[in-house]
Amino acid sequence: MRGVRRQYGRGSGTVHALRGIDLALPRGSFTAVMGPSGSGKSTFLQCAAGLDRPTEGSVRLGGTEITGMKENELTALRRSRLGFVFQAFNLLPSLTVEQNVLLPMRLAGRRPDRTAAARVLAQVGLDAHAGRRPGQLSGGQQQRVAIARALVTRPDVVFADEPTGALDTGTAAEVLALLRHAVDALAATVVMVTHDPTAASYADRVLFLADGAIADQLTRPSAEQIAARMTSLTARTRKAPHHATAGAVA
Repeated sequence: MRGVRRQYGRGSGTVHALRGIDLALPRGSFTAVMGPSGSGKSTFLQCAAGLDRPTEGSVRLGGTEITGMKENELTALRRSRLGFVFQAFNLLPSLTVEQNVLLPMRLAGRRPDRTAAARVLAQVGLDAHAGRRPGQLSGGQQQRVAIARALVTRPDVVFADEPTGALDTGTAAEVLALLRHAVDALAATVVMVTHDPTAASYADRVLFLADGAIADQLTRPSAEQIAARMTSLTARTRKAPHHATAGAVA
């Protein structure tokens, strides 16, 4: 991301969601993105993933400039080169686990590769559940299906938006360990938005956003270090006079 800005509205009602993000995320790394409410985390993720267009600046995926792409080109890119994991799992209840995992291939117009589905389901410990439907699984198992779905096309980047937000602590730890394993063993690149310091401590690097800009970053921090940094950042942001306008975002 180079000089990425995103604003909404005009005149006195303008909201500056991102204020010039310059960032390179190395391949095979795990990055967590944190920040107070309204800091621009969601907008950051959407612009990085080609789900939203920056007002200014450019976003490149590998050697591909995605900023000026047409919508149909962006859709094809997201289906083939990006993976997504959401807080709400976003599985289709009428499809089996295997069919949910194979969905990105079908949407991309590729022949579903059942061997690939079996491989990623084994990696997330659900190979015995391929024929079940999401409603027959626990929340943690559903999120593991979502991770398998995100990994099946071997994407350049997996974007995870609060992936443990709906899970209890023990299940969340299992899901985070899976994302860590995807980076370490499968050379995946993971970018995760989270509000949880423990979740962020699984990452190689934690970026802190405040008022639409990168305010700080930590490398391989502990959950305690992250929590302390978030506390000071939130206190600082509350004192900032223009924080109220940013609150409409993220």
